[in-house]
Amino acid sequence: MSKEIDTRYTQDRELSWLRFNERVLDEAKDESVPLIERLKFAAIFTSNLDEFFMIRVGSLHDMTLIKETHIDNKTGQTPQQQLQAIFKAVGPLYKQRDRVMDELTARCRACNICAISVSELDDKEEKQVSRWFENEVRPILSPQVVDIYHPFPHLPSKGLSIALKLSRDGREEFGILPVPSSLPPLLRLDERGVHYVLTEDVLLSYAERVFDRFTVTERAVISVTRNADIAPEDEAYDVAEDFRQHMRKVMKKRARLAPVRLEIQGEAGEAMTIFLCRQLNLTREQVFFTRAPIKLDYVFSLASLLPKESVNALCYPPYTPVFSPLLRRNEKIMPQVLHRDVLLSYPYESMEPFISLIAEAAADSSVLSIKITIYRLSDRARLAELLCAAAESGKQVTVLMELRARFDEQNNIGWAERMEEAGCTVLHGSEGIKVHSKICLITRRERGRVRYITQIGTGNYNEKTAKQYTDLCLITADQEIGEDAAELFRNLATANFRGSYRRLLVSPFALRDRVIELIDGEKAKGREGYIFLKLNSLTDRTLIDKLAEASQAGVEITMNIRGICCLLPGVKGLTDHVRVFSIVGRYLEHSRIYCFGKGEEAQLYISSADFMTRNTERRVEVACPVLSPPLRRRIQHMIEEMCLDNVKSRVMLPDGSYRCPSRAGEMRCCQEIFQTEALTAAEDEPRAGILTALRRLLRAGDK
Repeated sequence: MSKEIDTRYTQDRELSWLRFNERVLDEAKDESVPLIERLKFAAIFTSNLDEFFMIRVGSLHDMTLIKETHIDNKTGQTPQQQLQAIFKAVGPLYKQRDRVMDELTARCRACNICAISVSELDDKEEKQVSRWFENEVRPILSPQVVDIYHPFPHLPSKGLSIALKLSRDGREEFGILPVPSSLPPLLRLDERGVHYVLTEDVLLSYAERVFDRFTVTERAVISVTRNADIAPEDEAYDVAEDFRQHMRKVMKKRARLAPVRLEIQGEAGEAMTIFLCRQLNLTREQVFFTRAPIKLDYVFSLASLLPKESVNALCYPPYTPVFSPLLRRNEKIMPQVLHRDVLLSYPYESMEPFISLIAEAAADSSVLSIKITIYRLSDRARLAELLCAAAESGKQVTVLMELRARFDEQNNIGWAERMEEAGCTVLHGSEGIKVHSKICLITRRERGRVRYITQIGTGNYNEKTAKQYTDLCLITADQEIGEDAAELFRNLATANFRGSYRRLLVSPFALRDRVIELIDGEKAKGREGYIFLKLNSLTDRTLIDKLAEASQAGVEITMNIRGICCLLPGVKGLTDHVRVFSIVGRYLEHSRIYCFGKGEEAQLYISSADFMTRNTERRVEVACPVLSPPLRRRIQHMIEEMCLDNVKSRVMLPDGSYRCPSRAGEMRCCQEIFQTEALTAAEDEPRAGILTALRRLLRAGDK
């Protein structure tokens, strides 16, 4: 370990992330969460772990292949040491998930929601499954015996296969039966209730029908996870090559990269496990056994199979985001936002006002241009269609579309091509730097002068995730912010990342420096200093050290960090005044808020940027000050409620573990409070509108 690295108040980012995912699994254990939602949390835990292995474990695996030794600046460990710690920590998580799934499966059976094993089928069900297998499944199977004439096949990442130990004439062989990805994950049985068999269970049980010349002596469901950490900026490519074509090549490579994990469900013995490890070039510590199904995506479809009364009992009550009470629904949005700043809080409030603003801008003759940075879109995006319509109607529309939004590359490529066809100017991020900011600029000519409407968000322009993620969207006509935004778009178009801005904090060359200045400003106040940060992750070592310094100067530091937090709080003599908590609940916490100071003097920002090295050094991110007093008070109220949450909050201890906060007194869940407040405000808004109309009439009568 390098003596220069102080690890007394820091922890490994990967182990911190695994603790976050364990908090997701805690939601699957929570008796207060409806049963089907608990199943979904188990499935989210599983898909999170899949991506963790593909990206983070894949990245560390790549680093072990580099000749130069890399030392992690939070732990002092090599990549190999970090991998060892990860593999050791993941095993117990599989056992936890097995126990959770055993309990949830039993609870589901009591509600007549049954995953039936083939051995449990009655005669009628057996005939249905057998008929389906022979007519729909068997014709598309590609079984293979592995021998000197038939090499071990390529197994795609996260695909399911049946691994078999076979016997014939006293000889043992191994067989592989891939589960076709075109098949549905389950077959619903013709019985009352929701009874189904998983497709892999059918293939597992019917293996003898496929390998009919052999005796099956062992069988298991397996899945390989492959490294998906291809960074396009690290790939050599011809400068003249179209970047979209390059990204298509990158995505094809992803499916064939090196295995980093093998999951096994079933009877695999020592010989089969050794055989699979040898074929996949994996060590035993990269093999994980599970009783639960390897893929749990199917649980998201179960609610659609239930009768309405069961949905009401077993799922969250449906919630539709409300129209912002700050805006009058029956009037145009643009004149309203020109008059005052507006803050939308997703998913409690709808994205509709912003979509309507773009629609109005597309049709407004005074609008000269619309410029926007896009990181992720849904596959059906009204925003994208409106941008196309604006370009087709003659507006100057500039879209900086980031093609390297991991796992959304294909969707973004498709939208980029559609927008280009419509006449939009489509730009892409520069080599080595992703554009992750969420900013939109509408430029108008009004009475001979240029005016701006700027939207800055903490989350993507994705209409689907806006109903699932907590994010903030600020719409402002502040001229200085608009001028900064205009300068930012000019700089992005010329790959100038060192621009100078008056209001906005922009990475990769200014955001971190300005945050350090703000931390130092609170540090100078000593015990009067105060910092609140709401982030998804904190890994940037420079900012970690600055926060530790401020803590030891007496500054009160409270951080709501959903996921990775490499700064350990409450370490005596090092981070005494730091408090860290995490909220995991019905909605994914995603907004970023920075607050330096208290009361009216506080400097308050919303941002697209976490405090991760990639955000501060390798991405274009934007933090925007919130200047409107009513909006500042609203965000301060949100901060207070988050800090008071004692239902979905977990407090980090100095060793990096988490505990439930004290639940003495009133139980407070901030997500439920924000949802109730949004509904109440929406119900009050029509009454407020009537009162406003009456006041206008009275004033008119007085005149």
